[in-house]
Amino acid sequence: MAQKIDFAKLTLKDALDLAVLIEEEARARYEEFARMVGGRYKGDSDEVFKNMAVYEGKHRDELKARRQKLFGNAPVTVSLEGIDDVEAPDRGQPRVFMSPRQAMEVALISEEKAWSYFDDALKHVKDADVRKLFEELRAEEKQHQEYVKKAMATLPPGPDVEEDEADAPGSDGG
Repeated sequence: MAQKIDFAKLTLKDALDLAVLIEEEARARYEEFARMVGGRYKGDSDEVFKNMAVYEGKHRDELKARRQKLFGNAPVTVSLEGIDDVEAPDRGQPRVFMSPRQAMEVALISEEKAWSYFDDALKHVKDADVRKLFEELRAEEKQHQEYVKKAMATLPPGPDVEEDEADAPGSDGG
């Protein structure tokens, strides 16, 4: 049975550990997606997912360094149980030959989901330091959304040509 996070009792160390785990889960999921979708050309959906994995990894490393500075080698006492898919994209989203726009839409949903997680958690957080951290993380998730939206704006609208049913192998159009 998954452990439920009691935000009212969360310490700053545990909150940092939780944030590190969330970023690590997202990084690993994006790497998995990059392998699943494959790449056909520069800028394809696999690159979108690889870039998101790097971004999540950097955020994880920043949080780990902050945790190390404040708490040294104190043991981690929280786990991924009970926090599955906080920021990680939904496992059912990737598919072979999805367009970069579709990959970015997956990333945007994930960033919105993470923002909601921290926003909802803030309703229960009592500790001032944890509150400050979660407010900071929520703001960063909003920045991540803006990054993804800005990147999406550079992509052509609609699916790739290869995804057009008329061009699919075995159809009358191709």
